[in-house]
Amino acid sequence: MLLFMGRYVRIVDAVNYRMGRIMMYFIFVMVAILLWSSISKTFFLPSLWTLELAQFAMVAYYILGGPYSMQQGAHVRMDLFYGGWSDKKKAQIDAITVLFLIFYLGVMLYGAYDSTSYSFQYGERSPTAWRPYLWPIKVVMCFGIFMMLLQSISELFKDIATLKGVEL
Repeated sequence: MLLFMGRYVRIVDAVNYRMGRIMMYFIFVMVAILLWSSISKTFFLPSLWTLELAQFAMVAYYILGGPYSMQQGAHVRMDLFYGGWSDKKKAQIDAITVLFLIFYLGVMLYGAYDSTSYSFQYGERSPTAWRPYLWPIKVVMCFGIFMMLLQSISELFKDIATLKGVEL
């Protein structure tokens, strides 16, 4: 079982690490879109697509960067008590709380899949003047939630290994 957990952690962590490092530079895509928006509003006709595309880019940025953030321990945590606990106590608490996160992400993934399939089935479009199809960003959201779910399970396995005194 520990062999499976070790392989799982290595594979999921490697995929999310690479994806997170790539998404880290996605901020420049958003800056370029918003820069073009400013330039086009000042010197040309305003672009209809810039604000919505920037929003889509932001969604991809934080949804696909979330697993990397969790892996690196860069997410928000209440350190009032947590900071003073031993590694085993932290692993105990994290192993319990990550179960709630896994449940939440499972519900989110179910809803995201349902919404994405609806979007594909009916050709759902945004109600703005640009009217882009919504399925591409919904697919990104499903993938990001799925990867966050895999990373949460990886974190659970790391906590279990810490409690057993084993290093994965």
